[in-house]
Amino acid sequence: MVTLRELTTDDDQALTRIYSGASIRHTTGQELTLAQAQHKVRTALARAAETPRAQWSWSIVTAGEMIGLISLRRRSPTMGTLSYILHEDAWGNGYATEAVRHVVAFASATAGLERLEAMHHPDNPASGRVLTKTGFTRTGTCDRRTDDGTTAAYQVYALPLPPAPPR
Repeated sequence: MVTLRELTTDDDQALTRIYSGASIRHTTGQELTLAQAQHKVRTALARAAETPRAQWSWSIVTAGEMIGLISLRRRSPTMGTLSYILHEDAWGNGYATEAVRHVVAFASATAGLERLEAMHHPDNPASGRVLTKTGFTRTGTCDRRTDDGTTAAYQVYALPLPPAPPR
């Protein structure tokens, strides 16, 4: 079982562990330094204080340990994008699927979004399985430039959300 909680200033060391090894293979390919992790936390905390709020970042926690990060970004009044990363030791346990389910529920009920989108690197089919298991449908591809200057056809997914119940 996983829980999500807002990032805290104490999460910087855990972020350096999460953004390392095989976990970053399909992101920047660069490990996060402590200074970069501290900046990432400060930025997330500043975004949490904005009104209206356009971004949420949560620690993915299991057994008292931060194993990943999941973020929701409002791209328009009704559409948001989802991203997540888990430390490689946490792969294959359903943690990402559970975390995505939590954020999907939040996006509809609390953020009032009507649609979510997400994408993953073509060499990371496990992330596509997470999205499919949580109700997303593959809608196509999007060419993205990689760090080595080439492009990769990222797989793009979408999920229409039910309207939030009236308050």
